[in-house]
Amino acid sequence: MFSSHKTMTATGEPGAREDSTTGAPATIVTPPSPNPVPSDVPMPNSNGSGNHKSTIVIESQPKRRVSIISDPPAIGGGGPGSGYDNPAYEQNPRRKISQTSTHSHSDIGPARRKSILKDSAPPHDYESDRASTHSYENYRQNALDVLNAKYNGHQMGHTSVGDSNGGANYVEESWMYTFCLKCRGEEPSASWEPPFWQKIFPYPLCPTFRTVSRLISLILIGVLIWVTAFVIIGDSAAPGGQLFGLVVLTVAANFGGYLISLTTLPRLIGMLLVGILFQNVGWANLDGDFSKVTAHLRKFALTIILTRAGLEMEPEAFKKVYKTILKLGIIPWCVEAVVMAVMSHFLLDLPWIWSFLLGSIIAAVSPAVVVPCLFRLRTKGYGVAKGIPTLVVAVAGVDDALSVAIFGIISTVMFSDKGLAYQIAQAPVCILGGLGFGVIWGSLARIFPEKGDAFVVPLRTLLLFTGGLMAIYGSEELGFEGAGPLAVVFSAFVSNLFWCKDGWNVEDNPVSTAFEIFWMIFEPILFGLTGATVKIRELDSHTVSIGAACIFTGAILRIFTTAGIAFGDRLNTKEKFFVGLSWMAKATVQAALGPVALKHLDDNSTEDERNWANIVQTICVFSIVLTAPLGAILISVTGTKLLTKTKQPQDLSGWRRSHRPSIRDISIIDEEEEREDPEIPEDKETHDNTLNNAHIPTISYTYNT
Repeated sequence: MFSSHKTMTATGEPGAREDSTTGAPATIVTPPSPNPVPSDVPMPNSNGSGNHKSTIVIESQPKRRVSIISDPPAIGGGGPGSGYDNPAYEQNPRRKISQTSTHSHSDIGPARRKSILKDSAPPHDYESDRASTHSYENYRQNALDVLNAKYNGHQMGHTSVGDSNGGANYVEESWMYTFCLKCRGEEPSASWEPPFWQKIFPYPLCPTFRTVSRLISLILIGVLIWVTAFVIIGDSAAPGGQLFGLVVLTVAANFGGYLISLTTLPRLIGMLLVGILFQNVGWANLDGDFSKVTAHLRKFALTIILTRAGLEMEPEAFKKVYKTILKLGIIPWCVEAVVMAVMSHFLLDLPWIWSFLLGSIIAAVSPAVVVPCLFRLRTKGYGVAKGIPTLVVAVAGVDDALSVAIFGIISTVMFSDKGLAYQIAQAPVCILGGLGFGVIWGSLARIFPEKGDAFVVPLRTLLLFTGGLMAIYGSEELGFEGAGPLAVVFSAFVSNLFWCKDGWNVEDNPVSTAFEIFWMIFEPILFGLTGATVKIRELDSHTVSIGAACIFTGAILRIFTTAGIAFGDRLNTKEKFFVGLSWMAKATVQAALGPVALKHLDDNSTEDERNWANIVQTICVFSIVLTAPLGAILISVTGTKLLTKTKQPQDLSGWRRSHRPSIRDISIIDEEEEREDPEIPEDKETHDNTLNNAHIPTISYTYNT
């Protein structure tokens, strides 16, 4: 018997497939049958012609939606949530019958997917998605069932049957299962794996085949690159060579960072500790001529750090609250730098110029520590209504630019033998020159390449990166070292300003994602090298203890200064102290600039100068070890106590900004089914057709045995 009723999907939720001529949904819903009918048996239609094709869903198979290919087409209505159009009656295969249609365009060429630079999971659990992974998930569960059965069988030999029933799900209830499950990230799509994989490596106790295959691919790539480098370079790339040692240090630092990240602490802590370990057990030998290579690697890393700082600033938010950002970025920085300089001068016997050099480095804030912690708070709704995450990130960018610029000016004055007029001209020339270069280069990045170019993302990325390198090396060559860092930050900010006007979004900027990839490569190199400069046997306990006291004193005074000057900024007392706490973490700038003073010294330098440079380097490294984990913990713990939680964040005029997806969150293909195809623009005829068909009732057929 055939019945007409409203369409229900296999899960009982409303949904239908669209008809080819009217855009109306038409779906077969077949209940499980004790006597399955073969799928090729013709289904009679309302006219008795018997030319309907159907897929019979039996109880042991996953249920899924199917489309009808019929002649003549059934009458039905369309509406939101419809599925695929019937391609059998497409007069023009490029015309979409319904605006909500998402049928495959394989007949007319491949359709371009959404940007791979955005990981947007489907908002609903579509039935067809579940069908595609049904057997995969069942296979995983079967593997766990085997483990449970083996455990229960072992227990049956020692206990009664009634007692063994409590351990039916022993594996799922064990601490090992819970721990492994937390270490496994959600895959963007179902992955293929060999049939035997789950039997040998059950999930989640063992990594997925996708994870293992990715690791094997990276190992093969590394081996091939090493073989090529060994053939070209020679002994330096051989085991025991300095280049080989740098590669091993980088890989080990990356692994150490991963282990530390399991505790939710910043990865850079593990990288730094691995570098210290390698240096003090004799596994790292990066001195001699190879120090020139490490110096260039630090400059590359510094360029990436400053470019990311400029790209993370939201132009619209900066224009609205630029006074607050500059006030909170400059005044607390000056307080901390001066406190550090005064205390190091009187307690560590550093000359005034060396003291202010140290203060300019220590006063910098590390976005690498601050941003991940703020993102976790933002996802829970803390501080979003007042835009505190964006405020903290914007000030950190200004802070880094100021630190590197002042450091460049002071170091140029220290290591230059030119006259007084040249030294006096350092500050104005560096500031004006850096800002001017940033405006010019940022404007060029808007015009070249043209915004519609198919290769606009890689070209803009390379243009910004090479321009930053030119600014860093060029300013150093001209003798105005402080101009380069300002130029890098400001060129990234200006270019981002123009790109946002052209339609790009700060939250989903593909150039920012490209620089995140660069940072993934250079982060273990930078922090591994920085840790490898620490020789524990040569440390002076007096220097370490006094240096720690100077670091914490400056940080505490900065917190109170921030809370004191943040008046008129819509922040209550608790939020003011939280903002100050979030700026105590040190990492990136200290790692990049700490050893620079020592590299400037030559054979003519005195023993006192070498001692002062070693003190600066030691305190910079220990500022990372002491403040980076402490800052991350304080942000995570105090954020829930000092910030207001908003369930539905309000878009107030100010600093609100959502987090741009991390490169680790990016999927290769957007798997969302029901979407507008970017290749086919919305047109009025399609839109009107969808609205006109909305009132037509949906027809479906049920086969009853």
